[in-house]
Amino acid sequence: MSTSTASELRISGLGESITEATIAKWVKASGDSVGPDDVVAELETDKATVEIAAGGSGVLRIVKEKGQTVVVGDLIANIEPAGAASGAPVAQPSGKPQQQSTSPATAAAAPNAGEPVPATPGAGEPGQDSAATGPLSPAVERLIKENQLNAGAIAGSGPKNRLTKGDVLAFIEQHGSPGQQGATMPQAQPPQPRPDTAPPVPANGAPRTPAGPTADGEETRVEMSKLRETIARRLVEAQHTAAILTTFNEIDMAPVMALREKYKERFEKQHKIGLGFLSFFAKAAVAAMQAVPAVNGQIQGRTMVYKKNLHLGVAVSTEKGLVVPVVRYANRLSMAQIEAEIKRLAGRAREGKITVDELGGGTFTITNGGVFGSLLSTPILNPPQSAILGLHKIEKRTVVVDDQIVIRPMMYVALSYDHRIIDGQQAVTFLVRIKEALEDPARMLLDI
Repeated sequence: MSTSTASELRISGLGESITEATIAKWVKASGDSVGPDDVVAELETDKATVEIAAGGSGVLRIVKEKGQTVVVGDLIANIEPAGAASGAPVAQPSGKPQQQSTSPATAAAAPNAGEPVPATPGAGEPGQDSAATGPLSPAVERLIKENQLNAGAIAGSGPKNRLTKGDVLAFIEQHGSPGQQGATMPQAQPPQPRPDTAPPVPANGAPRTPAGPTADGEETRVEMSKLRETIARRLVEAQHTAAILTTFNEIDMAPVMALREKYKERFEKQHKIGLGFLSFFAKAAVAAMQAVPAVNGQIQGRTMVYKKNLHLGVAVSTEKGLVVPVVRYANRLSMAQIEAEIKRLAGRAREGKITVDELGGGTFTITNGGVFGSLLSTPILNPPQSAILGLHKIEKRTVVVDDQIVIRPMMYVALSYDHRIIDGQQAVTFLVRIKEALEDPARMLLDI
């Protein structure tokens, strides 16, 4: 096949502030026929899992293997026209082994495309079929030829024991190649230990450290997902690049709870959505930002940028970690619309269907640790945002109201902010405005 007739599958834009991703899974295998709309791979970014469509019809030839990190513009696969030659060497007739040279390097240089290369007895190569089967991808074939290897001596980990690029690289790292001095080529791939067989112990008595996920009586080792790894990195970066402070206040939630109790049935009947607490806080935040616009601002280099619209990030806990989908133009939405959008985005996040576009562009975030029972916390900024509001558990406490000791459902709230753009007085004022709006909800209706 002429390479000019093949289409390339490259990584296009991953979304705002996302620079790299990991190939989480190949839905289609190398050699499979695909159509333009067929999903062939899934990428895992720091925000979401992204499906990659073929974009053309033909035969898929994988270039980047599962687990590899890719960036925008990287070639991950080729789509060859159906019926075109794969570029693999032509297989020898069945039952007739390839002619072997007396030189081991020459003998290993041209493996068959469809089956392991049988070696001449006594030449130092395995005399039986290897576990690796199936045609070789162009990348694997090139590695085999360049390093003068025998494909039959390498165990395959791909579908149907097919050799992958990672298998060949691991083999070279462990054994070298015939052209390297001191390289030792194995006679045959050793059998894999059974799951119920204890791993061998080194001579010094120290236990081996498994490379992959393991569980025993002492510990469990699990490799970080791309999402978890990036969450960890971004949280550390946020604390290193911003001057983060946190200010606190407490809110008497009795007025909001009474209002919600009185109207929740009519609200749900009319709008087909439940009335929660987040929409109250979203509306209160909109009102507070009119007095303190810096809370909805960002720092870009030496410039302070103040956003006119509130794109509200709502932290959602999922099995893979915390994600923050964004309610667009929350300042223009009614409480019913805010509640509906939060429910929709949270559902998509927990189902793993959230898209990158639904996660980017937030200007301010609300996180509710109270659903897990948290009484007080200091939330960390979600860069490039400059502030995040933390909600907590509503708990009945004794407080003084009009010189009387009474019991009220109280909530601590916390505002973490970047002191480079938000002053302490502004942060306190913002929280006070939130408190005033929720303790007297009529303020939000009257815009006072």
